[in-house]
Amino acid sequence: MKKSYLIALFAFSSMLMADGASIYASKCASCHGAHGEKSALGKSKVIAGQDTATSIKQIQGYKAGTLNMYGMGGAMKNMVKGLDDASIREVANHIAKLK
Repeated sequence: MKKSYLIALFAFSSMLMADGASIYASKCASCHGAHGEKSALGKSKVIAGQDTATSIKQIQGYKAGTLNMYGMGGAMKNMVKGLDDASIREVANHIAKLK
């Protein structure tokens, strides 16, 4: 009984945790492209392949409201406001793998 409870709990918690690809698809792809290949709203640099540390720093800056690259601070703050540190790392890892 205890073992099956733990398995069910693990399966449920795994469903709640979004992976970087799904976060990217829901929060980023509409402006940056499905593969990070677009300049968001014709203003930003292409993010495909950007290193993880840079993406983390930028996303955290947008979330805190301290970064306003290309005049996109307000829009980006709204997009990333619900991301926790683990989700930020996941999406940053995904961006680094985009080509």
